[in-house]
Amino acid sequence: MKLVVVSAGLSVPSSTRLLADRLAAAVDRRTPVDIQVVELRDLAVEIAHNFTNGFPGRSLAAALDAVTEADGLIVVTPVFSASYSGLFKSFFDVLDKDALAGKPVLIAATGGSARHSLVLEHALRPLFAYLRAVVVPTAVYAASEDWGAEGLPDRIDRAAGELGALMTGLSTGRPEKKPTVVPFAEQLAALSVSGSA
Repeated sequence: MKLVVVSAGLSVPSSTRLLADRLAAAVDRRTPVDIQVVELRDLAVEIAHNFTNGFPGRSLAAALDAVTEADGLIVVTPVFSASYSGLFKSFFDVLDKDALAGKPVLIAATGGSARHSLVLEHALRPLFAYLRAVVVPTAVYAASEDWGAEGLPDRIDRAAGELGALMTGLSTGRPEKKPTVVPFAEQLAALSVSGSA
Protein backbone atom coordinates (compact mmCIF):
# COMPACT_ATOMS: atom_id res chain seq x y z
CA MET A 1 0.00 0.00 0.00
CA LYS A 2 1.07 3.55 -0.68
CA LEU A 3 1.06 6.21 2.05
CA VAL A 4 1.62 9.82 0.97
CA VAL A 5 2.67 12.40 3.56
CA VAL A 6 1.91 16.05 2.76
CA SER A 7 4.02 18.40 4.87
CA ALA A 8 3.45 22.15 4.75
CA GLY A 9 6.39 23.10 6.97
CA LEU A 10 8.34 26.12 5.77
CA SER A 11 11.61 25.94 7.67
CA VAL A 12 14.46 23.43 7.56
CA PRO A 13 14.45 21.62 9.93
CA SER A 14 10.73 21.83 10.54
CA SER A 15 8.64 20.65 13.48
CA THR A 16 5.85 20.05 10.96
CA ARG A 17 8.05 17.66 8.99
CA LEU A 18 9.24 16.02 12.23
CA LEU A 19 5.63 15.30 13.24
CA ALA A 20 4.86 14.05 9.72
CA ASP A 21 7.84 11.66 9.84
CA ARG A 22 6.88 10.32 13.28
CA LEU A 23 3.31 9.69 12.15
CA ALA A 24 4.47 7.93 8.97
CA ALA A 25 6.94 5.76 10.91
CA ALA A 26 4.20 4.79 13.38
CA VAL A 27 1.89 3.73 10.53
CA ASP A 28 4.72 1.77 8.88
CA ARG A 29 5.48 -0.11 12.13
CA ARG A 30 1.88 -1.35 12.28
CA THR A 31 1.08 -1.73 8.58
CA PRO A 32 4.09 -1.84 6.24
CA VAL A 33 3.58 0.82 3.56
CA ASP A 34 5.47 2.51 0.75
CA ILE A 35 5.94 6.08 2.03
CA GLN A 36 6.27 9.13 -0.22
CA VAL A 37 6.69 12.62 1.24
CA VAL A 38 5.41 15.72 -0.55
CA GLU A 39 7.13 18.88 0.75
CA LEU A 40 4.88 21.79 -0.16
CA ARG A 41 7.62 24.39 0.40
CA ASP A 42 9.38 22.95 -2.67
CA LEU A 43 6.19 23.34 -4.74
CA ALA A 44 5.16 26.87 -3.69
CA VAL A 45 6.10 28.54 -6.98
CA GLU A 46 4.45 25.83 -9.10
CA ILE A 47 1.28 26.03 -6.98
CA ALA A 48 1.12 29.80 -7.56
CA HIS A 49 1.71 29.33 -11.29
CA ASN A 50 -1.07 26.72 -11.41
CA PHE A 51 -3.50 29.34 -10.11
CA THR A 52 -2.46 31.87 -12.73
CA ASN A 53 -2.08 29.67 -15.82
CA GLY A 54 -4.28 26.66 -14.98
CA PHE A 55 -1.56 24.04 -15.50
CA PRO A 56 0.62 22.26 -12.93
CA GLY A 57 4.37 22.16 -13.41
CA ARG A 58 6.14 18.81 -13.59
CA SER A 59 6.87 18.52 -9.85
CA LEU A 60 3.41 19.67 -8.82
CA ALA A 61 1.76 17.28 -11.30
CA ALA A 62 3.78 14.40 -9.82
CA ALA A 63 2.73 15.40 -6.29
CA LEU A 64 -0.94 15.67 -7.27
CA ASP A 65 -0.77 12.25 -8.94
CA ALA A 66 0.87 10.74 -5.85
CA VAL A 67 -1.88 12.09 -3.58
CA THR A 68 -4.61 10.92 -5.97
CA GLU A 69 -3.16 7.39 -6.24
CA ALA A 70 -2.36 6.97 -2.52
CA ASP A 71 -4.12 4.41 -0.36
CA GLY A 72 -3.91 6.83 2.57
CA LEU A 73 -2.67 10.31 3.47
CA ILE A 74 -1.04 12.03 6.40
CA VAL A 75 -1.42 15.80 6.14
CA VAL A 76 0.44 18.15 8.48
CA THR A 77 0.38 21.94 8.54
CA PRO A 78 1.79 24.63 10.78
CA VAL A 79 -0.81 26.94 12.30
CA PHE A 80 -0.96 30.49 10.93
CA SER A 81 -3.58 32.97 12.17
CA ALA A 82 -5.50 30.20 13.95
CA SER A 83 -5.87 28.06 10.82
CA TYR A 84 -3.94 25.97 8.29
CA SER A 85 -1.29 27.73 6.23
CA GLY A 86 -2.16 29.37 2.91
CA LEU A 87 0.32 27.09 1.14
CA PHE A 88 -1.40 24.01 2.60
CA LYS A 89 -4.86 25.21 1.50
CA SER A 90 -3.57 26.24 -1.94
CA PHE A 91 -2.24 22.73 -2.59
CA PHE A 92 -5.60 21.15 -1.86
CA ASP A 93 -7.32 23.88 -3.91
CA VAL A 94 -5.46 22.78 -7.06
CA LEU A 95 -6.11 19.08 -6.40
CA ASP A 96 -8.96 17.52 -8.38
CA LYS A 97 -12.19 17.84 -6.37
CA ASP A 98 -12.80 14.06 -6.43
CA ALA A 99 -9.22 12.97 -5.67
CA LEU A 100 -9.78 12.38 -1.95
CA ALA A 101 -13.26 10.87 -2.06
CA GLY A 102 -13.27 7.84 0.25
CA LYS A 103 -9.54 8.13 0.97
CA PRO A 104 -8.33 7.66 4.58
CA VAL A 105 -6.64 10.82 5.90
CA LEU A 106 -4.85 11.49 9.18
CA ILE A 107 -4.84 15.21 9.99
CA ALA A 108 -2.16 16.87 12.12
CA ALA A 109 -0.82 20.33 12.92
CA THR A 110 2.00 22.05 14.77
CA GLY A 111 2.02 25.38 16.57
CA GLY A 112 3.80 27.42 19.16
CA SER A 113 1.04 27.14 21.74
CA ALA A 114 -1.54 24.58 22.84
CA ARG A 115 -4.17 27.33 22.43
CA HIS A 116 -4.27 26.57 18.70
CA SER A 117 -5.04 22.85 19.06
CA LEU A 118 -8.68 23.30 18.01
CA VAL A 119 -7.46 24.13 14.50
CA LEU A 120 -7.77 20.40 13.85
CA GLU A 121 -11.50 20.42 14.51
CA HIS A 122 -12.56 23.84 13.24
CA ALA A 123 -10.37 24.03 10.11
CA LEU A 124 -8.74 20.76 9.01
CA ARG A 125 -11.51 18.27 9.71
CA PRO A 126 -14.16 20.36 7.87
CA LEU A 127 -11.82 20.86 4.89
CA PHE A 128 -11.28 17.13 4.43
CA ALA A 129 -14.92 16.32 5.13
CA TYR A 130 -15.79 18.73 2.30
CA LEU A 131 -13.32 16.86 0.05
CA ARG A 132 -15.17 13.63 1.04
CA ALA A 133 -12.12 12.02 2.63
CA VAL A 134 -12.45 9.54 5.50
CA VAL A 135 -10.74 11.39 8.36
CA VAL A 136 -9.45 9.21 11.21
CA PRO A 137 -11.01 9.94 14.62
CA THR A 138 -7.72 10.87 16.33
CA ALA A 139 -6.08 14.05 15.08
CA VAL A 140 -2.62 15.04 16.33
CA TYR A 141 -1.58 18.52 17.40
CA ALA A 142 1.94 19.23 18.64
CA ALA A 143 2.73 22.49 20.40
CA SER A 144 6.32 23.43 21.24
CA GLU A 145 5.98 22.04 24.77
CA ASP A 146 4.59 18.70 23.52
CA TRP A 147 7.84 17.42 22.02
CA GLY A 148 9.22 16.21 25.34
CA ALA A 149 5.86 15.36 26.89
CA GLU A 150 4.46 11.89 27.50
CA GLY A 151 1.13 12.28 25.68
CA LEU A 152 2.39 12.97 22.15
CA PRO A 153 3.77 9.46 21.38
CA ASP A 154 0.50 7.91 22.57
CA ARG A 155 -1.57 10.19 20.33
CA ILE A 156 0.76 9.44 17.40
CA ASP A 157 0.42 5.69 17.93
CA ARG A 158 -3.37 5.82 18.30
CA ALA A 159 -3.82 7.93 15.16
CA ALA A 160 -1.39 5.75 13.18
CA GLY A 161 -3.27 2.62 14.22
CA GLU A 162 -6.55 4.13 13.08
CA LEU A 163 -5.11 5.17 9.72
CA GLY A 164 -3.49 1.76 9.17
CA ALA A 165 -6.75 -0.01 9.97
CA LEU A 166 -8.69 2.21 7.55
CA MET A 167 -6.11 1.76 4.80
CA THR A 168 -6.17 -2.01 5.20
CA GLY A 169 -9.95 -2.21 5.41
CA LEU A 170 -10.65 0.14 2.52
CA SER A 171 -7.97 -1.28 0.24
CA THR A 172 -9.21 -4.84 0.65
CA GLY A 173 -12.74 -3.67 -0.12
CA ARG A 174 -11.78 -2.14 -3.47
CA PRO A 175 -12.58 -4.13 -6.58
CA GLU A 176 -9.55 -5.59 -8.35
CA LYS A 177 -10.85 -4.50 -11.75
CA LYS A 178 -13.68 -2.42 -13.07
CA PRO A 179 -16.93 -4.34 -13.51
CA THR A 180 -17.99 -5.23 -17.03
CA VAL A 181 -20.82 -3.03 -18.25
CA VAL A 182 -23.38 -4.80 -20.43
CA PRO A 183 -25.33 -2.39 -22.65
CA PHE A 184 -29.02 -2.16 -21.84
CA ALA A 185 -30.08 -3.38 -25.31
CA GLU A 186 -28.10 -6.60 -24.79
CA GLN A 187 -29.69 -7.11 -21.37
CA LEU A 188 -33.17 -6.71 -22.89
CA ALA A 189 -32.33 -9.11 -25.72
CA ALA A 190 -31.15 -11.70 -23.19
CA LEU A 191 -34.40 -11.31 -21.24
CA SER A 192 -36.59 -11.76 -24.32
CA VAL A 193 -34.68 -14.89 -25.40
CA SER A 194 -34.95 -16.49 -21.94
CA GLY A 195 -38.66 -15.47 -21.69
CA SER A 196 -39.58 -17.15 -24.98
CA ALA A 197 -37.92 -20.47 -24.07
